[in-house]
Amino acid sequence: MLRVRPLPFEATASCVQRLATAYRLTLPQLLHGAGITLHGHGTLPPAELHLNHNAARHLAVLARTPLPHLTRAPPHLPHNDTARSTEAAAHWKRLEAEQQPVRACTLCTRHRSHGATGTAWVHRPAHRLVCPRHHQAAPDPRLTTTLHTLAVPELTDAHHAHQRLLRHPRATTAWTTARAITTRWYDHQQHLTHRWHTRLTKLIADSPHLATTSSASPALLARDLVTYPETVALARTLAVLPNQPHRTTDDALSLIAHRLELPSLASNANDPLRAFLTHTRH
Repeated sequence: MLRVRPLPFEATASCVQRLATAYRLTLPQLLHGAGITLHGHGTLPPAELHLNHNAARHLAVLARTPLPHLTRAPPHLPHNDTARSTEAAAHWKRLEAEQQPVRACTLCTRHRSHGATGTAWVHRPAHRLVCPRHHQAAPDPRLTTTLHTLAVPELTDAHHAHQRLLRHPRATTAWTTARAITTRWYDHQQHLTHRWHTRLTKLIADSPHLATTSSASPALLARDLVTYPETVALARTLAVLPNQPHRTTDDALSLIAHRLELPSLASNANDPLRAFLTHTRH
């Protein structure tokens, strides 16, 4: 019996598909052989597979992984003991765009699949945007192949800085705010446009498929990755700013400009950072 270890935050359908690949079966064949009734049709990344408790137990036996260990990885496996008397069942469910998984690092996937496949999909949290060991990333579900990040070493530095940010009690709020601000800057070509364009050019040079994905422009597909170092730097600064709006706005802008390695942050009243520092922070 084969053992296929789930990746952290791996989509349930991805974990099941990797297990099926290891047994040289299709996903429906694997579930049928395991006594799990499959309802509906779907495929990753626009749909996810939801298993009830009995189906998860069957999957744990096949994967040779204790159920508590298995449910810590795929986020759509049940964590409780409800519905023990029901049939083992799996259901395909459509996902909204913001809920869809992205491609996992191919080398991490091969390692956990005993070389059987390099394809996996993960519901990646923000602090797992980059694989620092293998220099890969997939910032958007529409990318069916990971991007190479070795030519942009600041992405790995940002990854490690993000892990340090997580220790701060205001990390979640600071990250959400920083990401909204840098996304606005990126979309409106403010402050860091030249730096971000240079970074995007390097990513395309290392991953030409980024420019040939027909579903969206490279600038949109790679936006979270391109802005990542500055988003982390901004979030780390916002997390430690004192809660004193109005009086320290200009000082805060000067500090943030320094952290972003900018001579200054010339902004008007409508700039999202100034608006946050002046009116929102409390």
